[in-house]
Amino acid sequence: MIRTEDIGTVQREAWAARTLPPVEEVRPGLWSIPVPMPDNPLRYVLSYALALDNGVALIDPGMDTEESWDALVTGVESTGHHITETRYVAVTHLHPDHFGLAPRLRETAGAVIAMHAADATALGHFTAEDVAADKEAWRVDLTGLGAPPEVVEAARFELVRFPPGESADIVLAHGDRLDIPGWNIEAIWTPGHTPGHLAFVDRDRELLFSGDHMLPRISPNISSGPGELTDPLHRYLLSLHATTSLPDCEVLPGHEYRFRGITERAHQLMDHHELRLGEIRDAIAARPESTAWQVTTRVTWSRPIDVMSPRLQRLAVRETQAHLIVLADRGDIRSDGGTPARWTLSPPIDTKEN
Repeated sequence: MIRTEDIGTVQREAWAARTLPPVEEVRPGLWSIPVPMPDNPLRYVLSYALALDNGVALIDPGMDTEESWDALVTGVESTGHHITETRYVAVTHLHPDHFGLAPRLRETAGAVIAMHAADATALGHFTAEDVAADKEAWRVDLTGLGAPPEVVEAARFELVRFPPGESADIVLAHGDRLDIPGWNIEAIWTPGHTPGHLAFVDRDRELLFSGDHMLPRISPNISSGPGELTDPLHRYLLSLHATTSLPDCEVLPGHEYRFRGITERAHQLMDHHELRLGEIRDAIAARPESTAWQVTTRVTWSRPIDVMSPRLQRLAVRETQAHLIVLADRGDIRSDGGTPARWTLSPPIDTKEN
């Protein structure tokens, strides 16, 4: 058994040194494999290999690039298996750094792909017309947030999609057990980062494969927009609250490094968003009739908004909008309904008796 003080130590040191961590055997028959993410500040996704009697199962195989594929192949070989022995691929969510290599594994190894229906459906829109319609919907939506042209037109990451007519082999719902012989792993629906985000809990080994739902150092991007949840931050906060009822497992995240303290980390993330909601409300109070983009430029980020690339600015304004939706749901602010929409504080409710 790994001692608590040793959990993620090598991964934390590698993260601080900006190097790729090694493949690690987290438990007997369970390995953490870092798969590079070229040209991405997160640097790598952590894929997990689970030993089977006749091969290996993978959780989140990584991006669809040759560098990522080569790293995954080498990582699986270091566990004593061959990539063609991949029997099962469980995907936490649709983003290309997590799902990207799943179709290639199905083609190469005959692996079955398991994921939530909400995310699998989004990956079925394969035609050029589908992709063009998706891009146009995002342009219209971002214009409605008051984003400048360079942000509206910034390249959005391209989803890796299923081939025409294909989808996930296994559609997972909350509480389903993964069909991985020798393992007792349950799917936990944790919507917010994406509509169909799943975490996987192994109560026997006290492990939580958290995907991007819960990371040790940063909060995942929670965005509104076409194809996303109508109230993603609200759903994410509910998912975090539900996570606190899980056993105090070791968390195996999709990025950075392993850690313990599910409940503590969930409360840290919930507190972070409450502070953020307060900051955004104050920004609107200071300058009424602000657009989502104007609010985005007036709140704090991990780096100044004006040095971010247009793609990152696009993520930032989408996250601001997710917070504005929650504040409107709470009755704190209201929109004028225009294009772009402008936000002001809601008038106080008169509670005086007549």
